Order: sequence, then structure tokens, then C-alpha cells
Amino acid sequence: MSNTTHVVHFSGGVGSWATAKLVHAAQHHGDTLVLLFADTLIEDQDTYRFLEAAAANVGAPLTRIAEGRTPWQVFKDEGFLANTRVDLCSRILKRDLLRNWLEANCDPATTVNYIGIDWTEIHRFQRARPRWEPWQLEAPLTETFMTKADLLKWATAEGLPEQRLYRMGMPHANCGGGCVKAGQGHFAKLLREFPERFGEWEQQEQEVRDHLGKDVAILRDRRGGDTTPMTLQQLRHRLDTQPDQLDLFDFGGCGCAID
Repeated sequence: MSNTTHVVHFSGGVGSWATAKLVHAAQHHGDTLVLLFADTLIEDQDTYRFLEAAAANVGAPLTRIAEGRTPWQVFKDEGFLANTRVDLCSRILKRDLLRNWLEANCDPATTVNYIGIDWTEIHRFQRARPRWEPWQLEAPLTETFMTKADLLKWATAEGLPEQRLYRMGMPHANCGGGCVKAGQGHFAKLLREFPERFGEWEQQEQEVRDHLGKDVAILRDRRGGDTTPMTLQQLRHRLDTQPDQLDLFDFGGCGCAID
């Protein structure tokens, strides 16, 4: 019987670390554990620091892969600014890259992939599973009732560093705290908690707009029943002048390697 290669999609979030801990505890003698990190090149420094500490804590080497471009470079090269509906950055820099690595290094018959989705988002796991065929995809945290708070307490008890993005209350630790799938509420929080990072996203979005010569934006303005682009600059100005005209409960969500 062939030994199994266990590939944990190690995103830098606490969920993928907890998943790796569960997989490591359950693997059999002779199996191989791979912590596979697809780097967008715009992660927060604390996330890179956490990745190294988390891999050491699990007891397996960190395998880092990168396409070579940032999301902003991808948008310019592809002639399209990603948004909630079309996340070509996630597809190119995450999903395609991860699948290419698997095809080059693993056999679907003896490989199991794992993602850090928990029981509160089991619908995302169920949606992703058939899309990864012929690769087997599992999400051990969907079989537990641990919350994000539980996972963070576990990581702290293991001596892992707390990521500042989590400390700021951000819903994930990907892409430096921003995300093309995030909503108005998410970016409003990013501006409030991490204005320097918001400024970077605002500048990069404008550079892509200038490069494409189009009125495009990450966010959408749905006031009055019509949908129009809303730039991060416009969001910042409206937060100062018309905050009641924004949907501050719209956080959106990053699918990255699965959606």
C-alpha cells in the first residue's frame, strides 16, 4: 500500500495552521506532510512571520511557491481590475498555481489536500470539493465545533505570535488585510485600523484605473437601485461626509484557494 502525501494549503491564517495540526496528529508512519503556501507577494509582514513560526510548530517544512507577480501587476497585465464577481488574482496567483504544483509533484491516487475551512463555512467546502477533482479535498475543521476564537486561543497556548490583522479585528489575514472580494465595511475597517495599508490599496487601485483608462473599481455603489463603481478614494471621502450612505455591514469574503 502506497504512503499518502498530505498537502495542507497553508494560507497564513489560523485555520490552516489548526488544520495542519490535526492532519499531522492523524497521519500514519511513512506519510508525507506538505505545508504549501502560495505567496501573492503582498502579505502582511506579520503573516510571513506567523507562517514560519506555524510551520515550525507543526513540525513540517514550509513549501513556498509564487507566480512572480503581485495582484496589481496581474490586473495591469490582464487588463482587468478584479472585484467581488471576478477574482482573477485568486485564480492566477492561488488556485492555478496550487493545482500546477500538485500536478508536477503529486499523484492524485495517493494525495489528499486540506483547507482551513471550519464548520461555519461548510457550504464553501462543499462547493469547492468537486472543483478540485481529481484531487481529494478535505476540511478537518468542518468536523469540529471550534470557532475562530477557539483557534486563536489554541495558537496562543502553543506559543505562536498573534497576527496584528487579527488583533485589529480583520476577518482574515490574507493579502495584507485587503481583498478584492471585500465589501464597504471591510475597507472602512481597514482604513480605521490600518490607514497606511488602506492608502497602499487606494493608490494601487488608482494606478490600475489609470493604466486601463477605465472607470473601474473594487467596490460597488448600489444606492438608488443602480450599481456603479466605487473607488477606495470615494469610499474614504464618503466616510468623512456621508457615512450613513454606506453599507458598513458589508464585509464580503476572500475565497482565495477554494472559491
